[in-house]
Amino acid sequence: MGKTLFVSAHPDDETLGCGGTILKLKASGEQIYWLILTNINEADGWNKQTVEERQKEIETVSGLYGFEQTSKLDFPTARLDTIPDNDLIAAISNAINMVKPHTLFLSNRSDIHTDHQVAFKSVISCTKNFRFPFIKKVLMYECLSETEFASPLPETAFTPNVHIDITDHLEKKLEIMKTYKSEVMPPPGPRSLDTIKALARYRGSRIGVEYAEAFMLIQEIL
Repeated sequence: MGKTLFVSAHPDDETLGCGGTILKLKASGEQIYWLILTNINEADGWNKQTVEERQKEIETVSGLYGFEQTSKLDFPTARLDTIPDNDLIAAISNAINMVKPHTLFLSNRSDIHTDHQVAFKSVISCTKNFRFPFIKKVLMYECLSETEFASPLPETAFTPNVHIDITDHLEKKLEIMKTYKSEVMPPPGPRSLDTIKALARYRGSRIGVEYAEAFMLIQEIL
């Protein structure tokens, strides 16, 4: 098997967008890695308890998935658009080169959250085959509360062309999501466990399975 890197602007993006896929790849013997672009700290106005709880959440989630390595770039959350492009790309490039993954999962380019938009632009800049020849496949994932709130225009639509059966892994995905106590919403919120399960059921219906996750394939080199 190879190496797959999951990139998230914020911790919880990876679980919302591809938690079942992470678990499925891990079970298949794939080496899985996690790169988080942002973080919170007291210098940016977060209280000490919240910062400590967030770091514990990340550590717990990383362990539950069984990542080979979890890396945090520590850029300020909700402020990626204030970071010079060159600084972002250099940091992401370095992280990718450390792993040398054959597959990348990244946030959807048109998510309503600016951090997700900036993350996509920066990460996709690090997929040029003449500089990153080891990357063979790039996919975008959808993120509840961000993807579906994009403007309903053709150029911002999330139109999946890859579906992955996660029937055997949905329940553990939901259990992992519970780790993010401050992010889980009560129904019918988009980050409620009910809605996460409903989306997986809907995506599963597309390919005739109980539950699935959907992605947009950006690049595949065979």
